[in-house]
Amino acid sequence: MLPEHVEALKQMFAEEERKDKPILDDQKKMEIDFLLKAALNNDATVEIQYYVNYDYCTIKGKVLMIDVLNGYLKIENDELEDIYLQDILDVSIL
Repeated sequence: MLPEHVEALKQMFAEEERKDKPILDDQKKMEIDFLLKAALNNDATVEIQYYVNYDYCTIKGKVLMIDVLNGYLKIENDELEDIYLQDILDVSIL
């Protein structure tokens, strides 16, 4: 195959692997908000499923702060990570 064909096939397969971001209803958003605040107040470990770069990711850790004004939270697992609130799909307290 020509290098151009190989590159076109790689790009085609990469586009197929992209996942769409689901749209959450208001009830699910309120549930996520409640669980995040409960985890922050009780210093509980959470598992958060979120959407980033056309894929779903999961992280476990403790919520250190929720910045509603700027729309992100800071979570600590092995290191500090910021997650945008609009990208969170599900939260469970462990």
